[in-house]
Amino acid sequence: MKYKGWLLPPALRDFHEGRIWLKEHTPFAKDDMEQAINRKYFFIIEGIQKTPRLRCNRCYNDNPHEFTEYDCSKCLQRCVYCRHCLKMGRVSSCTPLLIWKGPKACRIKQHPLQWTGQLTAQQQRAADELLESVIAGKSHLLNAVCGAGKTELLFQSVHYALEKGLRVCIAAPRTDVVLELFPRFQKAFPQTIVHAYYSGAPKQHGYAQLILATTHQLYRFERAFDVMIVDEADAFPYAYDATLERAVQKAKTSDAPIYFITATPSQSLINQYKNSYSFIPNRYHHKPLPVPYFCSLWGYEKNIKRGKLPRKLKAWTKERLAKNEPFLIFFPTVELLNLATPLFQRIHANILAVHAKDPERKQKVLQLRDGKIPGLLTTTILERGITIKNVQVAVVGAESTIFTASALIQIAGRVGRHASYTNGEVVLFHHGVTLAMDEARQKILANNKEGSNNE
Repeated sequence: MKYKGWLLPPALRDFHEGRIWLKEHTPFAKDDMEQAINRKYFFIIEGIQKTPRLRCNRCYNDNPHEFTEYDCSKCLQRCVYCRHCLKMGRVSSCTPLLIWKGPKACRIKQHPLQWTGQLTAQQQRAADELLESVIAGKSHLLNAVCGAGKTELLFQSVHYALEKGLRVCIAAPRTDVVLELFPRFQKAFPQTIVHAYYSGAPKQHGYAQLILATTHQLYRFERAFDVMIVDEADAFPYAYDATLERAVQKAKTSDAPIYFITATPSQSLINQYKNSYSFIPNRYHHKPLPVPYFCSLWGYEKNIKRGKLPRKLKAWTKERLAKNEPFLIFFPTVELLNLATPLFQRIHANILAVHAKDPERKQKVLQLRDGKIPGLLTTTILERGITIKNVQVAVVGAESTIFTASALIQIAGRVGRHASYTNGEVVLFHHGVTLAMDEARQKILANNKEGSNNE
């Protein structure tokens, strides 16, 4: 596209449309950026809004304790910067943020859906209800038990939106969920440009009408999406960080609806969307959810710190190895995970560990899925969004406060997801049974009962 002797690079438009971006971080040539700015293709706003109160205009953080004043070498004055979104590049008082308002990318309205599976009657009913809400432009809550096939029943609504020329975002709190969903949507929509955004994501090209992103990445978008789907809205950190909720609101267009998809919605979310609500109590293969059982593991932390695995935990692991069953063992802290890892590797050298800051966690999950390692030790980062055939699960320190009822339900939901392996073990090793443990078990039993009544 040529304007007064200057040819607008399509890649510059495709990248910036719908984003709010640091001028100094743009990946495009300085001359092209200056040409676009001179032609007023960008809104330019200050990075830090000072009145009526301090606010970061990228992440909308307004907590005064998360701003720091410093002597700025660029403007040679005292500047304020936002610590809340610092990992995405520093936004300070003298930092200009760019929002595209130039020519729009051409949106394609032909997006063949090549998923050949078949939904169950319950899935189809929920998919139809969700589609009705999308057509009506009305927000909706889909509550479906772990393993109900939530991803597949989104295809119908996403397909409708794309063919209407709408831009769709599926956001999730965890990187692992995005990594799990990305190839599935690429396969279902092979002729659609689909991008995935998360910390450390590779560079991606073209104008994506379908974007999968962690909720943190939504700080970088502004009025971009006509359809906003939030997966696992009850999960950490989304449910505990008001700026992430604001990021969802900021990233969508002003009148765009929000669709919440989760197996463990909060009561407040259910109350908010009780008039636009779908519930699936059964897994897609109609088998009941695995029910956790409790097993005492007194003094487990002291034993591990002394370099000794508790006998029951060691026996459970050896049984999984003998049966050639892949396994996940969850730990409450990274510290305990790191202490336990070499002890498990004495049993089998290929047992690995992952946590949130592990740069190889994606590769390690793939190794478990491909059968190249027997099991993974993990923190709660893998409580959601991953599917491993025939996986067995143990939780060490299930009494720890990090293992909320919803977290334990999600952890148990990793088991029995595959149609050929609908059973499996979920053991909660503990130093005292908690209300959260009881609540998780009772909720799973209640869902199983409701599921059997709906057959």
